Amino acid sequence: MPNAESIAVVVLTIGSVLGVYAGPQAQRAPVQTAISPQTSAELRQSDRVVDQMLRTDGLVRRQVRLDTLLSDRVHERLEQRYEGLRVFGADVTRETMAGMTQSLFGTLYDVVDVEPTPRLTAEEALTVVRDVTGDDFSSRAPAELLILPIDSTFALAYRLSAASTSQSADFFVDAHSGALLLTISTIHTAAAVGLGTGVLGDTKKVSDNSSASGFTAVDLLRPPSIRTYDMRGNLPRVKQFQQGVVRLTDADLASTSTSNSWTDPAVVDAHAYAGMVYDFYFKRFGRHGLDDNDIPLVSLVHPVLRTTALTASAGDSIYYTNAFWDSALQVMVYGDGLPPGVVVAATQQTWNYTSGALDIIGHELTHGVTQFTSNLIYRNESGALNESFSDMMGTSAEFFSRSTGTGTLQADYVIGADVIRGPLVNGIRSMANPLMFGDPDHYSRRSLAASDAGGVHANAGIPNNAFYLAIEGGTNRTSGLSVQGVGASNREQIEMVFYRAFAFLLPSGATFSLARAATIQSARDLYGIGSSAERAVTQAWTAVGVN
Repeated sequence: MPNAESIAVVVLTIGSVLGVYAGPQAQRAPVQTAISPQTSAELRQSDRVVDQMLRTDGLVRRQVRLDTLLSDRVHERLEQRYEGLRVFGADVTRETMAGMTQSLFGTLYDVVDVEPTPRLTAEEALTVVRDVTGDDFSSRAPAELLILPIDSTFALAYRLSAASTSQSADFFVDAHSGALLLTISTIHTAAAVGLGTGVLGDTKKVSDNSSASGFTAVDLLRPPSIRTYDMRGNLPRVKQFQQGVVRLTDADLASTSTSNSWTDPAVVDAHAYAGMVYDFYFKRFGRHGLDDNDIPLVSLVHPVLRTTALTASAGDSIYYTNAFWDSALQVMVYGDGLPPGVVVAATQQTWNYTSGALDIIGHELTHGVTQFTSNLIYRNESGALNESFSDMMGTSAEFFSRSTGTGTLQADYVIGADVIRGPLVNGIRSMANPLMFGDPDHYSRRSLAASDAGGVHANAGIPNNAFYLAIEGGTNRTSGLSVQGVGASNREQIEMVFYRAFAFLLPSGATFSLARAATIQSARDLYGIGSSAERAVTQAWTAVGVN
């Protein structure tokens, strides 16, 4: 945990942090300071640093939100700036009550001697991306000029949100040298009322909209518009949409005849479950959708047809055996699965329509919630926390809507078990036993795999297991440490604690250690110091090796 000395580092280097450094220095590795004061004295000192940086524009307010769980609390999100430019991954959250600071969490950098004037234009930076990747990328949003802490230096860089027919990502290009410094995927994997049959054969109500030709999958009964598009296996059109070349129209909406009976199970579940996840967030946390302002919920099903899976290129597998949140377009895309009887060789598992799993839909929509709150950077520990929070809330939505059990259409701690089935295991991740799928359950086992952006999926098992143990209790298999959970009947307490910490308290570059501190603070705020919730959360993080 940071102590008073580590907070003092921010004070001592405040001149360079604010961009008023007087002369050139030899370039050195970025120094990151975690802000997580644990005593009243540390909190006051950190608060003074934050106020000083606000006065001199070293920090700027990005967002101010009322706490939906504690009516007397207000949360600010503050971004670090250097010479007016955002420092990527450097931000602070501040919680106040009646104007008095209650908690601070964040990461700041001692930025030194970065020339803020670019030599390249944004258009030239996009050309670099195309040349280096050999792919015809097109921009989906205006380029952002920022300061990027990278490896052993700071760089002035363009952040380009771009897509091609094969991928979608944020590219960071050195605005001086033209080097491609970093790539972060933006694909985060994972009025009338009719009746429809879901993927698992269950009957669901489908909120739809009548039109002259029948009914379309447009839910106008909830505050946000919920729209489900049937891409009918037209993958080129899906990719053109992802590139920003074409827009979806009403002709792309899933539809049915005048009988208002829905028979496409992938459409039925994608549409109905999106509404159920919205209801979960609203009823449990008082949240109005992904952005807390009822932004439309948009889903795409049948980006391919599963019958073409055996002849598809490897690069298109994401449209078959995956589901993902496209953060640039803010839409969910659900893979079509595999033909009946066809298995993934490595796991011997079959894949049904991915929209048929409520926890998968809750997972993907939660990536949207994260984008509009902590915006956890999708790499290394912050990326693993991003994935884990989606697992936590997807699982919580399932428990909110269903009875507990191990069969299909029942709530459990295995992600995707309803649609991913195998002779040995079902699903893709277990919160109760991450080791079952080869994922670490303890910090000492964490993965640093570059192919997984520093272990964003694998390492999600560590906070996942902490969440599980805080609710159900038990023993971590690696450490042997036991946790006294709050019990399944008090599940809501831990859901509240983790939601509030991830949505309000965590900065974008959060580490596991900061997540521990923020969730403990959240438990204290909600249920009091020494409460069973605080004890459970503290023991759970210790059991999984996060201190």
